[in-house]
Amino acid sequence: MRVLVTGVNGQLGFDVVRELEERNIECKGVDVGDFDITNKDDTICFIKNYSPDAVIHCAAYTAVDMAEDDAENCHKVNCVGSRNIALACRDIDAKMIYISTDYVFGAQGENFIEVDDLKNPENVYGKTKLDGENEVQEICDKHFIVRTSWVFGINGNNFVKTMRRVGQTNSEVSVVGDQIGSPTYTFDLSKLLCDMVASEKYGVYHATNENICSWAEFCEEIFRLSDISSRVNKITTEQYGAKAKRPKNSRLSKKCLDDAGFMRLPDWQDALKRYIEKL
Repeated sequence: MRVLVTGVNGQLGFDVVRELEERNIECKGVDVGDFDITNKDDTICFIKNYSPDAVIHCAAYTAVDMAEDDAENCHKVNCVGSRNIALACRDIDAKMIYISTDYVFGAQGENFIEVDDLKNPENVYGKTKLDGENEVQEICDKHFIVRTSWVFGINGNNFVKTMRRVGQTNSEVSVVGDQIGSPTYTFDLSKLLCDMVASEKYGVYHATNENICSWAEFCEEIFRLSDISSRVNKITTEQYGAKAKRPKNSRLSKKCLDDAGFMRLPDWQDALKRYIEKL
């Protein structure tokens, strides 16, 4: 099997390539310098020349707040770019894994969200990722849509690294306490994606580390494991005042993984402990 991975310079793409190499699966990691996914001809030409059996599409426009003022570019990357990759995969009969997000739901309440629940994205980023999902599902029969949330990994910046840095220089920090979800360690997610790409269990999945928490509780555990004494003050989403609206409920049901026979990811607390030990 030969696998092409987009977004290799990002957190998830970096770990996916590393996991494929660990499994002795031929792979190539690419990023913006290799070809422009928003250009249909460039994308199809590059992918046809490499001729992979599968593409794991990790590249995305993920600057959620910036996207509110940059909707056109966000749409080009997340929707048009994903459509172009799906077209290329269809042309060469390759599998495609599209990485999506809890933001396609914009959910409230406390229920765990199933894969086919109502979609109601409340920001530009979420809307463009949902548009990308729809393009992939319509064009490429051999698709996996994998929604994840609250990602952290060795390569690149993330909430864990930011809070460790802030906590070391401030006696207290204010963190949102009314958004509930599950952190996801890219090291763990990459293993699941590699299991998926080796299968033919196509469909839509939710994949995060197990258990739920608020961002504030996540921060408290980061500080505890990092021996940082800074105090965490829980604030509301409204008090934080981010430009893009975030869902308060990001509890993603993993029943889809169980039904397909895929292993769930470990608890997020265990994942965070392993991650901090690596840092």
